[in-house]
Amino acid sequence: MRRGLVHVLAWLLATGAAVTLSWWGVHTVMAGTAYDPPRALPITATDDDPTTQGSKPLASSTSRPPSPSRTVSSRPSATPVPTPSRTPTPTPAPSAATTGEVKGYDTDGGRAVFDLGRTSATLVSATPGTGWSMQVWKTESWIRIEFSRSTDRVSVFCTWHDGPPQVQVETY
Repeated sequence: MRRGLVHVLAWLLATGAAVTLSWWGVHTVMAGTAYDPPRALPITATDDDPTTQGSKPLASSTSRPPSPSRTVSSRPSATPVPTPSRTPTPTPAPSAATTGEVKGYDTDGGRAVFDLGRTSATLVSATPGTGWSMQVWKTESWIRIEFSRSTDRVSVFCTWHDGPPQVQVETY
């Protein structure tokens, strides 16, 4: 009986030490990768804007004053875009130095908002719809957001390699 109790105590100590070491390792790694999630900018709309959904923007400490160049667009025209490589990256937070036009694109899979500058673009936010998941890819000259659900896929491409940023939505 005493021998069995010693084995159980040794097992408990070894298991407790292994769990503690594992938790410490995972905690250390995860603490180094934490980042602030992207902040969505409130988009103000006029009563005659057909793309608004009747909602009022909420007050936010991150809001910028509205400018005449900010508009919301539902879907852009289709333009062929090369298929990007599949290198996932986290969704970046908006840059404080953005000076472009903020445009939102509503799709069946979710909503993507870009800050479109003269020679580049920044992803402001990407939000999947209910039941959809998303993945983001980013390079020096394009950003791709793919919303997926079962076999349905919706990709939002923003490219600026040959000129000013252009956004294209593809459903497949």
